[in-house]
Amino acid sequence: MKSVLVAAVALIDKDGRVLLAQRPEGKSMAGLWEFPGGKVEAGETPEEALIRELQEELGIDTWQSCLAPLTFASHKYEDFHLLMPLFACRKWDGIPRGLEGQELAWVRPNKLKEYPMPPADIPIISVLRDWL
Repeated sequence: MKSVLVAAVALIDKDGRVLLAQRPEGKSMAGLWEFPGGKVEAGETPEEALIRELQEELGIDTWQSCLAPLTFASHKYEDFHLLMPLFACRKWDGIPRGLEGQELAWVRPNKLKEYPMPPADIPIISVLRDWL
């Protein structure tokens, strides 16, 4: 079984809300909400992948020093195993916007469970809620 390394981030605004992005039509698990991020490419660290993905998907810039490792997800899907480190980030430049047509939502930690998410993301909710 193939392993896939994906880096994700909990962007946390000054009000303590977390940014979720809705997977657009045409992608697997379309319509589900997830933490922003993406696949770690060959030769990249998870932090480098997140900095790149945040620029590509949300039009914001952040720095490795602003990405704090928080937890990780390890989930076996039908055709691959996902390993996903989750970082927390409270500092970035720009205003997040969905550059790939995805809807965005700023969500209070105690409301995260109300958003349908991919199975790998669900265990992260309680960690985030307890941490924030």
